[in-house]
Amino acid sequence: MKLSIVVPCYNEAKNIPLTLERFKSVCKRDDVELLMLDNGSTDNSPEVLANLLPGYGFARTSRVPVNKGYGYGIVQGLKELKSDYVGWTHADMQTDPNDIFRALDIIEAHKNRTDIYVKGQRRGRPVSDNVFTCGMSLFESAWLGTALWDINAQPNIFHRSFFERWVNPPDDFALDLYALYTAAKQNLQLVRFDVSFTERLHGTSSWNTGMASKWKFVKRTLDYSFKLKQSLKGSPE
Repeated sequence: MKLSIVVPCYNEAKNIPLTLERFKSVCKRDDVELLMLDNGSTDNSPEVLANLLPGYGFARTSRVPVNKGYGYGIVQGLKELKSDYVGWTHADMQTDPNDIFRALDIIEAHKNRTDIYVKGQRRGRPVSDNVFTCGMSLFESAWLGTALWDINAQPNIFHRSFFERWVNPPDDFALDLYALYTAAKQNLQLVRFDVSFTERLHGTSSWNTGMASKWKFVKRTLDYSFKLKQSLKGSPE
């Protein structure tokens, strides 16, 4: 495999069939695979995956028995991958599976370099979400001394050797910040491309349920930002 993508699924039983069908409709290569990672779901996601995956040759599944966080699940999935390039995207149908292939086109246009990090940049979001993202991006950029923008955009794709250099990645949603900042510290070439970001078709977000949840997310991210700056201070670039 040239590219393997972790798709973390936490209680996404209704979105899993849509994700697989959409991916099937855009998949024109046989060297790309999906790891549909059941991240400790408490709905019938395991049964849905077991029933559907035999019909999709490009996908396989793995399960984290107990949900320990978004980042934890993704990292466990990344550890299973053997392809040259790896990454992750979401299973909630807010992101287009075709973006994976667009990212791979970018990598190949850059002659399959190992020091490239390809990441989406979201368009079409509500004004309130853009304001929230802008505020967080400005703070993180100022605090960490590195230009960081739209940190939680998907997909994230990079060479497996970059993942193998990670040290103590976070278990929660701060994983996106960790990966992007670590890429900057290690002088990877960051390539952003515009992606659409739409409303969820089914289910609800596991964290973005209103202003209270946003402030909780902010607090966790700020706490982690202080730890991140200290942990990577003086690390080799």
